[in-house]
Amino acid sequence: MSSLMRHNYISQTEKAKRETGDKSYPIWLLVNPKYPAVRHQIWTPVLAEIQDKVYREIQTRIDTTNLYIRNAVVDSGIVPNTLNWWGIEVGEEIEMFREIVLEYKPKIIITFGAFPYEFLRRVFKIKPEKGPVYWGNAILGDEFGKAIQNFDIAKINRIPLLHRVNSGGKFIENQNFFGENYFHYVGTRIAEKIIEHKDSLKIWIE
Repeated sequence: MSSLMRHNYISQTEKAKRETGDKSYPIWLLVNPKYPAVRHQIWTPVLAEIQDKVYREIQTRIDTTNLYIRNAVVDSGIVPNTLNWWGIEVGEEIEMFREIVLEYKPKIIITFGAFPYEFLRRVFKIKPEKGPVYWGNAILGDEFGKAIQNFDIAKINRIPLLHRVNSGGKFIENQNFFGENYFHYVGTRIAEKIIEHKDSLKIWIE
């Protein structure tokens, strides 16, 4: 197999793995392809807290069968680490994702860690642009609080989560920032917004 054929084969394989689910589903997850484990290490325990809160409050559960999950970029090798190193390929990915977002208009896009959050900010043309190293845990925690406080079901809500927490479920930095288990904290608050707008979200198990 020639190097060109191999490159094309890998590209097609990576593209096939980059997304799962249905774009028409109201909740999307945007992931850094360098950290695919966040789907299990972060999202699974957060979802468990969301489902617990939802069931206790309205005696139903969210059907996540068609949850849309996407790698922000198709190739982990182009994930930037600094403000200035956002190459042409990343810019193209931003434009592509912007088109998809504007077409499907999800109600909630949840990101994991620094790069997906900054990527999404650039999709929405939010200034000033920041490098991924800017988004430490404490700052992402502040952004999460703002996202929940300013939640608007009529708009696309951008909700940042961390891509890594310690074994106790708390922040690696500033562990007492919330004073409680991270998964419980964010899961409960996301659930509160979902419950509040339950009639506007077609996500329920029937």
